[in-house]
Parts: sequence; structure tokens; C-alpha cells
Amino acid sequence: MNGPVTAGDDGPTVFATVGTDHHRFSRLVRWVDDWVEANAGQGVTGFIQIGTSPAPRRSRSAPYLGYDEMEQAMRNACAVVTHGGPGSIMLCSSLGKKPIVVPRQASLDEHVDDHQVMFTGRLAQAGTIDLADSESRLHELLSAALAGGTSVAGTRGREHVDAAVRRFGELVGELVGEHGHMPAA
Repeated sequence: MNGPVTAGDDGPTVFATVGTDHHRFSRLVRWVDDWVEANAGQGVTGFIQIGTSPAPRRSRSAPYLGYDEMEQAMRNACAVVTHGGPGSIMLCSSLGKKPIVVPRQASLDEHVDDHQVMFTGRLAQAGTIDLADSESRLHELLSAALAGGTSVAGTRGREHVDAAVRRFGELVGELVGEHGHMPAA
């Protein structure tokens, strides 16, 4: 493993995860790594869980992480970027951080369908996540997190996490109710 650099080692760290799906998610890896490279002069480092995607040029990486490693990487990060999978989003929220989410897209061969696009659109409407639907939007959100100008960089009280988890459950219930089933993440 090309392990994580945590906040305090060399400066703020952005952590990103593509999840465990077998499809490559090179777009997310490249977008995060390009931002880290552009901000390296400010002491920014990156750590990306890449799955089957090619390794980044600048950021440190690992194909997969265990739960404890994933939790520690999220906890130590100044910002967390994740794919649109419910598990990664909920873990980030449970740690009191608002995730920046880049959903996988079927048209780019990143997944079998666009359930992440639909799911994250609802979460973004509810204010549970920050949706990055373009590279420029991701870079804008990461820059705001680095500057401390958004909730991505800070933690919140437990009552907010409980409310977010409740709302997350409601959204999943609505999604399942409308379509009869929830596609696998």
C-alpha cells in the first residue's frame, strides 16, 4: 500500500474513495489528483482509494482499504471525496463531515446504470452532500474546504449527524418505494 498522509504530516490531506465496484473510476482519481497537484504549493497532499483505477501521479493511493483504515483516512482528511455509494456517504456523514460526491456514470463505463446519479441528486437536494458534477465544481468545493469556508472541512455536532442519518434513511425509503427495489451500489 502507498499509505495515507494525514493532516499534520505535511499539511492538509484530501481523501478520496472510489468504492469497491470492479468498474474503473479513473475520472474521480484524475480530478482529485489534478487538484492536489495544483495545490501542492500550499502543502496539500492526497490519498486516494483507487479500486481497479490506474494509480494517480501525485497523490498516494491504495487499491482497497479495510473499514478501520477507511474511517481513519476520512477522519484525518480536510475534505472527503467519494463515489455515490451509500456506504461511503454514510460513513463520512457519521464522522461529522459532509462528503463531496462524484457519482459514477454508466455512459462512461463507470457502472452498470445511473442509480448513483439519481441517488446523489436527491441527497444534494436535501443538503446532505455536496455534489460535484464536473471537474471545475469539484475543484471549487475542494478549494472552499481547504480555505475552511464550507462544512466539508469541519465536523458538526452529533445531533446533526443523527438528523442526516434519519434523512438519509427517508431518502432511501422514498427511492425504494418509487422503484420497488434499490440497485446495488
